[in-house]
Amino acid sequence: MGAVIELVQGDITVLDVDVIVNAANSSLMGGGGVDGAIHRAAGPLLLEECAKIAAARPAGHACPTGEAVLTGAYKLPCKKLIHTVGPVWHGGRYGEAELLASCYRKSLLLAENNGLKTIAFPNISTGVYGYPKDKAAAIAVQTVRDVLAETPNIARVLFVCFDRENLDLYRQLLG
Repeated sequence: MGAVIELVQGDITVLDVDVIVNAANSSLMGGGGVDGAIHRAAGPLLLEECAKIAAARPAGHACPTGEAVLTGAYKLPCKKLIHTVGPVWHGGRYGEAELLASCYRKSLLLAENNGLKTIAFPNISTGVYGYPKDKAAAIAVQTVRDVLAETPNIARVLFVCFDRENLDLYRQLLG
């Protein structure tokens, strides 16, 4: 039996799942949008852990675009956080699709490798990074469906949409 894929509209920081994915920036030091909301909800210990990760890596590259790192969740209801850095949209000519797909792939593999069975994704790169929502949703859904074949222990994937536009796009793609 395969994983269940669900669609939810609302606040990702309140979900009772094993792991929430954060649409982070490469410094891991928090920012706007979902990244800021997750950092605020998790509390200051998250920033401390992220600072330790950043200190061990090249300046400004605590988590390169398309990669993913695991941290504690602190005050969030989930067990862990996965931080992934989506690409900034530059018209689609600079490998943005591959990098965005990598965010979903590496996040699922990291969850699988750490025994995390339920995972919630935000709409990665569609905020200030400017990725067109329709293109991003198509990549997210297709990549998750493809990677679920490699992650037999993932039981449930939630796509969490903050806005109605993303919700409608995902609803069409998921049938």
